[in-house]
Amino acid sequence: QVRLVESGGGLVQPGGSLRPPCAASGSISSIYRMGWYRQAPGKQRELVATITNDGNTNYPDSVKGRFTISRDNAKNTMYLRMDSLVPEDTAVYYCNVVKLRPAGDLYNYWGQGTQVTVSS
Repeated sequence: QVRLVESGGGLVQPGGSLRPPCAASGSISSIYRMGWYRQAPGKQRELVATITNDGNTNYPDSVKGRFTISRDNAKNTMYLRMDSLVPEDTAVYYCNVVKLRPAGDLYNYWGQGTQVTVSS
């Protein structure tokens, strides 16, 4: 089992920044990939950023150049630096870990989410 706890969300003005952390605990060996997703009201959950064990990152066009994902392996913590925020970034942001299980399959773990609201 992997436990994920996000924090650091909140209300921010357009153009502002946030850097929510995601702390991982439990059986965190054999992690294949870590990432952030978001879900706005009435919309499907969508990918925001991913980072692999060797540091390769991936972003959709909607956040590329504004968001940066990083991880501190010593602290078992992942971060999402969000700059130049716009109202369309308003959503619940979820931390995600994909783990390789002993059976050889990949399994997704999710945090409880943290609300980010961009508004003046």
